[in-house]
Amino acid sequence: MDPVSEITEIRKKTLMDSTILSRAIVDSFRKLEPRTMAKNPVMFVVEVAAVLTTVQLIWNSLHHAEQIGFGLQITLWLWFTVLFANFAEAMAEGRGKAQADTLRKARAETQARRLRGDAGIETVLSSKLRAGDVVVVSAGEFIPGDGEVIEGVASVDESAITGESAPVIRESGGDRSAVTGGTRVLSDEIKVRITSNPGETFLDRMIKLVEGAARQKTPNEIALNILLAGLTIIFLLAVVTLQPFAVYSGAPQNIFVLVSLLVCLIPTTIGGLLSAIGIAGMDRLIQRNVIAMSGRAVEASGDVDVLLLDKTGTITLGNRAATQFYPAPGIAETYLADAAQLASLADETPEGRSIVVLAKERYNLRGRDLAAHAANFIPFSAQTRMSGVDIDGREIRKGAPAAIARFVSPGGNDVPAELKTCVEEISNSGGTPLLVAENRRVLGAIALTDIVKGGMRERFEHLRAMGIRTMMITGDNPLTAAAIARQAGVDDFLAEARPEDKMALIKREQAKGKLVAMTGDGTNDAPALAQADVGVAMNTGTQAAKEAGNMVDLDSNPTKLIEIVEIGKQLLITRGALTTFSVANDVAKYFAIIPAMFAGAFPVLEVLNIMRLRTPESAILSAVIFNALIIIALIPLALRGVRYRPVGAAALLQRNLLIYGVGGIIAPFVGIKLIDMLLPYLGLA
Repeated sequence: MDPVSEITEIRKKTLMDSTILSRAIVDSFRKLEPRTMAKNPVMFVVEVAAVLTTVQLIWNSLHHAEQIGFGLQITLWLWFTVLFANFAEAMAEGRGKAQADTLRKARAETQARRLRGDAGIETVLSSKLRAGDVVVVSAGEFIPGDGEVIEGVASVDESAITGESAPVIRESGGDRSAVTGGTRVLSDEIKVRITSNPGETFLDRMIKLVEGAARQKTPNEIALNILLAGLTIIFLLAVVTLQPFAVYSGAPQNIFVLVSLLVCLIPTTIGGLLSAIGIAGMDRLIQRNVIAMSGRAVEASGDVDVLLLDKTGTITLGNRAATQFYPAPGIAETYLADAAQLASLADETPEGRSIVVLAKERYNLRGRDLAAHAANFIPFSAQTRMSGVDIDGREIRKGAPAAIARFVSPGGNDVPAELKTCVEEISNSGGTPLLVAENRRVLGAIALTDIVKGGMRERFEHLRAMGIRTMMITGDNPLTAAAIARQAGVDDFLAEARPEDKMALIKREQAKGKLVAMTGDGTNDAPALAQADVGVAMNTGTQAAKEAGNMVDLDSNPTKLIEIVEIGKQLLITRGALTTFSVANDVAKYFAIIPAMFAGAFPVLEVLNIMRLRTPESAILSAVIFNALIIIALIPLALRGVRYRPVGAAALLQRNLLIYGVGGIIAPFVGIKLIDMLLPYLGLA
C-alpha cells in the first residue's frame, strides 16, 4: 500500500484497532523504565510502591511461604495500575506513531534535477539540496524538498500530507506558490526554489509533532502535575506517620496494607490519564488535518476570548458576483448591460466573468466575435482602477466610482446624482459598486455582492455562546464592512485593514488580558500570526505564514479555526472533569481501607464499614483492584474527550460537579462492593 492510502487508513482507525492495541501493550512495558516514569510523579510513586511490595513478597516467599497470597495479589494489582497508566499514554500515542511511520515512507530519498549556475541541469539526491537551490520538477516526479514555485504552474497531489485526493494548483507568485517535499506533480513542469535544509522540511516537522512521545507539556498541565505531586507528598507523609501511631495503638500494619492505602489515596486516576488527555487533544487536531506546533497552542485555543477572521474566503465565498444593473437616467438597462459585457469580455477575474454571465442571463446577450471590429481591450491597472474596450468608435470603461468620475470629467460630464445615491446604497448594503461609462458619459452602475457562506451566522452564535467575541478583518470600506458584518452576525469588524492594523488590534486585545486567535495565508499575515496566541496558517499559504503560525491547517480551510477552538475547550474540559472524578474517588476508598486497617484493634470503627465489605483483606484488595481497573475504564473517555457544550462557566462547573464529582463518589462505592462480592467466586479472597 502506498503512503497516501496508508495515511488515509490510519485516520480511519478506531481506538481499539488491533495494530494500535498491540503496539500500545508493548510500549506499556517499555515505559516502565524509571527515567520515563519519573516524568509522571504520581505513577512513579506507584511504581516505587510496587517495587517495595515485590521485594517484600520475595522476602516473605523465602521465610513465610504460607503468607504470600494476599501480598502477591496486592503486588500484581499495583503493577497492573502502573501498566494500565502506561497503556493509556501509549494508546494516545499509537495513532500518531503509526502516521509518523507512514510519513517517513513518504520522505524517502528522491532524485532531484538541480539547476547549475551555467543554466545546465544536474541530477542529485534530495538530501544534497540546500536552501536556495533551484530544481525542475515535471509531471510524475516528486518534489524533493519544501520550496516555492518561481516559474510555471502545475497540478500537485498533496494527499500524502493532507489526505485529500483532489489535486491542487501551485503556481509562481501570490499565495499559492508554496510546495511541500514528498508531494507529487501531476501535470506540467515547474521550477522550485528550495527553502529548507535536510531535516528541516515540513514533513520532518510533521513527523516530530505527530509522535506523542515528543509532545511538550503545556503550562496548565505542568501546573496540574505540580498540584498532583503536592497531594502525593501530603498523602505519603500521612501514610508514613500513620505507622508509628498504629504501633502505639497496638495495631501495626504490614507494608502491603500501607502501600495499598497510599496508592488508593493519591490521585492515581488523573495521574495515569493526564498525559493521554494532552496527547489525544493534539491527535484530534491531526484527525482534522491540523498540525499544532506545540501542546501550548492546543491548550491556548481552548482559552481563546477573541477570534479574528478574514472576510474574503472565510466569512464570504471569496468571489464577488454581479447581481444587478442600475442604468443612469435616460439609459436603457439593456444598453448598460451590453456595454458592461463588452468591457468585461477580456476580464478573467471572477467579478468580470460574473458580469458577462449576468448580462447573458438577464438579456440574452451572448459573447460576440470581435475580431472583425478591431477591438482594443484595456486591461485593469492599479493606477487607473479601470478596464474596458475601444471598439467601433465606442470608448467603454468600467471601474471604481472615483476612477470613472475622473474619466468622464474631461468631457465636462459628472456622475448623475441618482447614481451617486445608488452607489451609496450599494455600499451600505454590503456590496461593491462599479460604474460603466461610454465616450466620457456615465451609463450606470453595477452591484457586486459578497456572498456570505451558509451557516456562518449560526456558527458565530455558537461561538458567542462559548464566550468568544468574533471580529471580521477586511480591506473593504467601513460601509461595506459594516453591512457584511451585520449579515454574517459577527460582533465587530476592522475595515480597510493593513498588516500593521491587524498587529495593533491583536496587541490592544492582549493588553486587556484577552487571548487572540486568527488565521492567515499571506506573507502580509505573518506578523499578526506570530503575535496572536493561536495563529493558524493555511497550508496553501506562503512559507513565511507557515513559519509564523503555531498551527498549520493542511486543508487550508479558514473556518476550521472554529473547530480548533472547540477541540481546545474539549481538552481543558476533559482534564478538569477527570481531575474532579479522580479526587472524588478518594472518599469511597477511604471508607473501604481505613475501617479494614483498624477495625480489628478498634471494633468501634466497624461502623465506618458502610459498604459492609466481608473482611479487611477483601476490602483492601477490592479498593486496589478498583483503583487499577478505573484507569482502563476511563481510557476511551480520555482519548475521545468529554463532549463540549457551549454553555457558561458556571453551568459548566455545575455540570462537572454533578456528573464527575458526585459520580466520582458513587462509582467507587458500587465498584468496590461488586469486586468484594466477586472475589470469593474468583478464588482470590
